[in-house]
Amino acid sequence: MNTYPQITTLRKIRQFTLATIDGLSEAQFNQTPEGFNNNIIWNVAHMVAAEQGVCYLRAGLRTVVEKDFYNAYKPGAKPEKHIAMEEINEIKSLLLASLEKLEHDLQENIFGEYSPWATRYGVEIGNIDQALSFLPFHEGMHLGYIIALRRLI
Repeated sequence: MNTYPQITTLRKIRQFTLATIDGLSEAQFNQTPEGFNNNIIWNVAHMVAAEQGVCYLRAGLRTVVEKDFYNAYKPGAKPEKHIAMEEINEIKSLLLASLEKLEHDLQENIFGEYSPWATRYGVEIGNIDQALSFLPFHEGMHLGYIIALRRLI
């Protein structure tokens, strides 16, 4: 089994994220403090949506998550509704499940074609390996937002 070091790093970030949000109430997940554009559960879901966009859509593939989920949490989206605890738990489970699927798809080598692009941070991404190298930076940033939000709620 070929192991991708970026997947190992992402798994650790996501496990730490799950530990960080453990025990929060539905209200805490949904609270958007003054000065912020989003809340904890949006940031968690955005980590999954961004992975889907960066890896699957840029490779001309369909997302593993539903289109409505992707659109609700893609870059530029903002929280638009209260998320019930049942859906919060589904989002939390997607953190690791989507990563397992990504690892499987990497091993199946389905990411042959890839449309080059530049992130808003000026990072040039031209293939799946560069996409995988970008994701820990992106997820670490959102983990930082989650930690900040947790301190405020």
